[in-house]
Amino acid sequence: MPPINRAPRLLFWLLPLLPIALGLGLFVSHQQVSSFLALNEASQILPNWAWAAFTYLGNGWGLFAIAFPLLIFAPRALSAGIFAGALTAVISSILKPLLSLPRPSGVLAEGSFFRFGDMLLSNSMPSGHTLTAFAVATAIFFCAKQTLRTPLLLLFLLAILVGISRSALGVHWLSDVLVAAGLGFWCGLIGAYLADKIPRKQLLANGWWPRFIALGGLITIYILLNTSLDFAENQYLQNLGVMLIFLTLIVFGLRQKTSA
Repeated sequence: MPPINRAPRLLFWLLPLLPIALGLGLFVSHQQVSSFLALNEASQILPNWAWAAFTYLGNGWGLFAIAFPLLIFAPRALSAGIFAGALTAVISSILKPLLSLPRPSGVLAEGSFFRFGDMLLSNSMPSGHTLTAFAVATAIFFCAKQTLRTPLLLLFLLAILVGISRSALGVHWLSDVLVAAGLGFWCGLIGAYLADKIPRKQLLANGWWPRFIALGGLITIYILLNTSLDFAENQYLQNLGVMLIFLTLIVFGLRQKTSA
């Protein structure tokens, strides 16, 4: 499909400026404490396991496992998500230590807000989980045909819930989440653009790129079986991810013969 048919308009490239401006506005106006406390308290309407599950959707390894079946059904969309996710990893690893901003636990007294999990004190902005969730959601959305984009708006709802979960669990300011959402959107647009450049032939099951992704699936299985991602409460999601990758690899292996 010609790239121009899916190329995001200028409006989409400008859209991330809104959450970034809101996030920076909260930061410079010293409203990030009050906004965090309000969101942290209001979000307790849902149980901890629910917010922990939403956070899992922003973990790169976990999200890759959940999206892995796209290797069979939409390899270009999965590729876009991989490119976007890799970009977020670079941005997060640079910005977090560069800004070196304190997290809520590094500023507020223990017991003054709800916190779930380990105490994290620094490297607050941007929220890595939110960054990843919005990047992958945007990448998959803009890789899809126009007729499929309406139902895929659900991906952004999930990304928003990932962002809220970071404040709900007491590990990120709302400003961190908003800035990450904007940056993630940009990463997703770039990821979709790069994936659109992959020749159709290279996306066939016997192409080198899908086989490289399949290898990444094997590595992810090892990680999910030997590491606890974020919270022990998410072990069932890790097991689900292992099953999804394993079943996808079986189908992928069978397709090697038919596409040879």
